[in-house]
Amino acid sequence: MPKLTRRGFIAATCAAGATRALPTLTTRLAPHLGGKRILTLVYDKSLGAMRAVERLVP
Repeated sequence: MPKLTRRGFIAATCAAGATRALPTLTTRLAPHLGGKRILTLVYDKSLGAMRAVERLVP
């Protein structure tokens, strides 16, 4: 577990929130881009578990 300072914790929290909110914002603000979302499950060896990968295909 990394040792985080208060400033580091706030930065990490904001970065995590931005990565979750940006895809939703881009589809809401630019609906004309369209495309199809493809969700794929992949095995991540470093995690030792399955992970979901979402792609936008035009």
